Amino acid sequence: MKKIYKAHILFTKERSHFDVLENSYIAVDENGRVTGVSSDLASLDSEDAEVTDFGDCLLIPAMNDMHVHASQYRNQGIAMDLLLLPWLQNYTYPEEMKYADISYAERMYRRFVRDLWRFGTMRSCVFATSHTESTRLLMRIFQEAGMGSFVGKVGMNRNCVKELSESVEEMVKGYESLIAEFDKPETLVRPIITPHFIPSCSPEMLQACGELAAKYHLPVQSHLSESRNEIDLVRTLGKDSSFYGDAYDRYGLFGQTPTVMAHCVYTKSEELQLMKQRGVMAAHCPTSNINLTTGFAPIRQFLDEEVLVGLGSDISGGHDLSIFHVMLYAIQISKMYNYNHPERPFLTLSEAFWIATKAAGSFFGRVGSFEVGYEFDALVIDD
Repeated sequence: MKKIYKAHILFTKERSHFDVLENSYIAVDENGRVTGVSSDLASLDSEDAEVTDFGDCLLIPAMNDMHVHASQYRNQGIAMDLLLLPWLQNYTYPEEMKYADISYAERMYRRFVRDLWRFGTMRSCVFATSHTESTRLLMRIFQEAGMGSFVGKVGMNRNCVKELSESVEEMVKGYESLIAEFDKPETLVRPIITPHFIPSCSPEMLQACGELAAKYHLPVQSHLSESRNEIDLVRTLGKDSSFYGDAYDRYGLFGQTPTVMAHCVYTKSEELQLMKQRGVMAAHCPTSNINLTTGFAPIRQFLDEEVLVGLGSDISGGHDLSIFHVMLYAIQISKMYNYNHPERPFLTLSEAFWIATKAAGSFFGRVGSFEVGYEFDALVIDD
């Protein structure tokens, strides 16, 4: 049945400004796609439509979290006394090991998905763990909630604790069982190929990840150029690669299928150009970059260079699951970057909102705006 919603409507077709329609209407078809937005009800195809009036509430596109570790949810806001690599070994991996216990995984994953919903995040790119069955459980919980997500079983087999390491054969077998259940065009929840990052994946595992992505036409997510120490380690491990992104690219993991890379704090020159050429999205995670003191990502440069950008909470490197708050942090980080790079203006509010909604939403299809043909992912805001 066709539906029409009345409210104060706000969205961003372009990053430069908000589109605001007071006391206006959005028409949505039987497939959940926007067919029109207008201040004049008569101009919309309203015959036989169900009309819902939200009064003085605000109607906006839902939030999208482009980088979040569901298995680290219990650690959010704690364990911030170390830098990235020792932080992983001392805090992150011990928590992720607990997800071998399916009852623990269910308790924590249900809390995680519930709180994503509470904060208005309706689409997300999610890291689970290397455990196939708890990853399957997380995907089923997302399905039950009716929330869209790409969920990744994490591939790792070196420089990590043995409890989280698995053979390439085990990783492939686990992925193919998830793909058989969830890789269907009509579902909101799908697998995403997820090598943890170059330091924790052997060349054989990276090769297998690239082959899975190509064979099943699946998206890819991982981490890129987050800290200087990490980049140095990648340079040591991948002597044949000319830069960090090239270490993924040689295995078909850098834009050959839709790809999102978290952080990109030190992305520049060749890496930046390849991201632009391949349509690789940068997931900007400002809270994590602050907490792990990794640096300030050059978001203005990404926008100027027309590199795709979304926002990520990066729980638990980040401490806040709310993308509304992450927008604020992104603006603050851009101001700090501007202090040392005055040629790069800091983000405006409309730009941060556009990044969180329409830009990030593009990874999931026509998502994140109220333009005709977009999926109607929306929040009703009552202050």
